[in-house]
This record gives sequence, structure tokens and C-alpha cells, in this order.
Amino acid sequence: MSTEIQEKEVVKIKQSESLISKRRRKILVDPLDDNNPISIQVLGICSALAVTIKLEPTIVMSISVVFVMIFSSLITSMIRNYIPVRVRIIVQLAIIATLVTLVSEFLKAFNYEMFKVLGAFVGLIITNCIILGRLEAYAMGNKPYDSVLDALGSSVGYAWIILVVAFFRELLGSGSILGWKVFEAVGWDTFPTNGLFVDSIGAFIILGLLIWAQRTRNGYIEN
Repeated sequence: MSTEIQEKEVVKIKQSESLISKRRRKILVDPLDDNNPISIQVLGICSALAVTIKLEPTIVMSISVVFVMIFSSLITSMIRNYIPVRVRIIVQLAIIATLVTLVSEFLKAFNYEMFKVLGAFVGLIITNCIILGRLEAYAMGNKPYDSVLDALGSSVGYAWIILVVAFFRELLGSGSILGWKVFEAVGWDTFPTNGLFVDSIGAFIILGLLIWAQRTRNGYIEN
């Protein structure tokens, strides 16, 4: 009898968990800093280097990844019990590819100029190891709401890193932010912009400094 009572109490505790409980806040917040997919897990580096020359396409790329990651995690979690183990990766890729196609067609229809800039890179979201990794590691074994929180945290954690990289690459490489000439506006016409930051090596430098600063602040030690 006592065992039945304990089981009922456990069920009540689980049912009474708030939408943003301490456990769920941890799921959402950890990828933003302590377990960031780029600076800590070192995933998704390719897009951090490829699309961050300018801030505007980086913003669009960030929104695209957030959209694809949230809905792919939601869909995967909802149907996880019906996915055969042997084909789970194929199913996950199919879900991601469908959402990426939607993003690509949306850009093509409503912002063709941006589509021409990001077309190839949007397609590569399908192979983004952050998205597939979270589907396999989390969405396949957890409920939809928790999976959405995990996806939101991971995608925003990815987004803020590449946005910071893009901000400094455009500022130091082109002297502008979102096309607005910053240094000319403040009367510093002779600011020595550096073409190095327009190249991939500039992204490596900024990303490396960002990873070093964040890991130093968090006291992270590679095992």
C-alpha cells in the first residue's frame, strides 16, 4: 500500500511541474553559455565562418536555424515512439530537410536578394551537426515541451555566437553595421579597416577570441 502511495505522489509531483521550473530553466539556459554548442561543444563552426561576413545575412541565418531546430525537435519528439530505431537518422534528416525547404522557398518568394546570398548556406542547415545532434540526443527521448526548450536554448546559443562574430567582422572589415558606415558617421573617416576580417581567417580570429574569453570566464577545462 505504501508503495502505491509513493508512486501516486511521484506522479503528482511530475504533473505539477511548472512550465518554466528550475529543471526546465536549466534546459533552456545552459546552451546559451555553460554548454554553448559552438564555444563549448565546438559544433556548427562552418556556418560561423561562412555566413558571418555581414550582419544582415547572419541575422536571417540565425532566424532560419532557430525555426528549423525548434520545429524539427517538436515533430521528432511527437512521433518518437513511432520511429523505427534502424531508420531514425533518415527520418530526422527528412524532417530537417522539409523544414529547410520551407525556409528556402520562403526566402525565394519574399526576399530573393537574400536568397541569392544565403541560398547554398540555407541548404547546408540540413547537415548542421547541432540540429541533428539535439534531435538524436534529446528530442528522441523527451517530451515535446522539453524538446522545444532544448532546441530554443541550443539554437539561440548558436545564434548569439555567430551574430557577435558577424558584428565584429563587418565593423572591423568594412567599417559598417548593417550597411551603415559607422566610422564615417562619427567623423572617423580614416579608420583603418582591415580586409583580413572579410576573409575566413578573420572569422577564425574573432571566434577564437570569443571562445577563449567565454571559457576563461566560466572556468571551463577541456577533459
